[in-house]
Amino acid sequence: MLCIKLLLTVYIVTFLMGVPANILAFCTFCRKVRRRATPIDVLLLNLTISDLILLAFLPFKMKEASDNMAWMMPYPLCPLTGFVFYVTIYNSTLILTAVSVERYLGVAFPLRYSVWRRPRYAVLASVVFWLVTCLNLTIVYIMPYSQWNKGREGYANNGSASNSSAPPPSTCYLNFTEDELSILLPVRLELFLVLFCIPFFICCFCYVNFILILSRLPNISRRRRLRAIGLALGTLVVFAVCFGPYNASHVVGFVHKDSQDWRNVALLSSTFNACLDPFIFYFSSAAVRSMLKCCCRNVMAKLHILKCGSAPQQRPPRLKNT
Repeated sequence: MLCIKLLLTVYIVTFLMGVPANILAFCTFCRKVRRRATPIDVLLLNLTISDLILLAFLPFKMKEASDNMAWMMPYPLCPLTGFVFYVTIYNSTLILTAVSVERYLGVAFPLRYSVWRRPRYAVLASVVFWLVTCLNLTIVYIMPYSQWNKGREGYANNGSASNSSAPPPSTCYLNFTEDELSILLPVRLELFLVLFCIPFFICCFCYVNFILILSRLPNISRRRRLRAIGLALGTLVVFAVCFGPYNASHVVGFVHKDSQDWRNVALLSSTFNACLDPFIFYFSSAAVRSMLKCCCRNVMAKLHILKCGSAPQQRPPRLKNT
């Protein structure tokens, strides 16, 4: 029961915080890409889109958690929700990796990289990331339908006249047979190696060298250098903390030949990443900082107008006739 409350709480907080923050970032990057696109703007825009798609399907996960992890909604939503949910999470890891590469190349090879620095390459990379994650996670979409078909076959073998009336599974992508685990566990291990370990090692290499190069540059102010170093370290910490626990469950499950019960709790940090990405946007993009300051000024101005309008107006004192 405590686990269900934790899931529901994190889902609600992520939704309430992530939706307005990512909508603000989306509007900012769309405006900037239309005016003068840069590769990092294209990548951050795709990261924002990925987070917004995850947040759009998060209410289905809330409903699942409120029903004590039973799937009470139309069953076709089960494979679709799981597929989109996991694709957006792993797509975020690849985009964050591309951002680290872009920053490293811009500092390590500024002249050579400026010749090849084109937004269309970032668009191509984003398309490739979506294709790679979708192809690697097709099993998340196929497995629930496979379980339903097996249930129909068993229902027909028990003497039912038509297997079309067989009820769908009561849970969504939670309970698996040994035959299903023999297929699923190696795929999860492959996801851990290809979509987490390799991107994480690339991020570490890029940001460590990024920090070393910045620390040796004399023509950068101390404040700007510290902000860039803090952003690099913060991104690495977010990467490890948000995506590490859930991917570690793949390894533990592969070793124990079972799907671990704490996988849903480990997934919470990956879900909460949709709230943390806007902080990366804030420190990465001056446009996002400017837009946020503009929104804050507008809100404060409206609050000031409402406060002044609600204040009682004092009548001027009457002058006595002399």
